[in-house]
Amino acid sequence: MDAIDRKILAVLQAEGRLTVTELAQRIGLSAAPCHRRLRELERSGVISGYRAVVDPGAVGRGFEVLLAVTMDREESVAGFESGLAEIPEVVHAERLFGEPDYFVRVATADIGAFQRLRDERLARLPGVQRLTSTIVMKKVVDNRPLPT
Repeated sequence: MDAIDRKILAVLQAEGRLTVTELAQRIGLSAAPCHRRLRELERSGVISGYRAVVDPGAVGRGFEVLLAVTMDREESVAGFESGLAEIPEVVHAERLFGEPDYFVRVATADIGAFQRLRDERLARLPGVQRLTSTIVMKKVVDNRPLPT
């Protein structure tokens, strides 16, 4: 990966819907070599996909909670993770070293919807010992591009 590839990545992270021609102009390259580089970045897995960034409030999921999950049994990890993946309100989850075992970002319509989700599904996942909820007041940094 060279400086031109890094420019391609930086531009696409900021604005992923550019045409190859627009991308080439922004990085100072002609379209054909830009297109080859872009396809190689995709083929090699450096670029793993493209997606739309959706406003959670616009789709009825404006209430966000950060959930710290402490497990009571290590052997329950696979069941917990597969169960978590089946819950559409879970928008992001990370397994951690140390305490807690997981951080999970949940987006629901309101506090009542979160409480039902917590009590009826999240707390019943395999191996859950403790759930600690923190309501998100506002996002300060969101979708920051990776440094290139």
